[in-house]
Amino acid sequence: MTSIPRPTDAELAILRVLWERGPSTVRQVFEVLSAERDLGYTTVLKMLQIMDEKGLVRRDDSDRTHVFSARQTQSQTQQHMLTDLLDKAFGGSAKSLVMQALATRRASREELEEIRRLIDQAEGGRP
Repeated sequence: MTSIPRPTDAELAILRVLWERGPSTVRQVFEVLSAERDLGYTTVLKMLQIMDEKGLVRRDDSDRTHVFSARQTQSQTQQHMLTDLLDKAFGGSAKSLVMQALATRRASREELEEIRRLIDQAEGGRP
């Protein structure tokens, strides 16, 4: 099985729409994205065609209106991107990645509690 390439920022924006809405037409993706940024319908169409060729999305052309869906779940894509980042930028060190993330952006109390819970689980299942 070939590896799915890392999506660009623009491709991630499209994938977020597909993850949130589920399978969608070009028009539906365009309507969501054009509310946030200035881009044309044909730009979204071309990007979806490229993403289909790259294996990032799946195109269902059984109907007159083509419907696109993400090939991987949001979680799978995040895991793939994080593994790539962890290896390339942090030399495989999860500690360095977490320390930099916490130093860069302040975590909420709820996020810190969730992080503590995950650390407890990783250490052997303490509640």
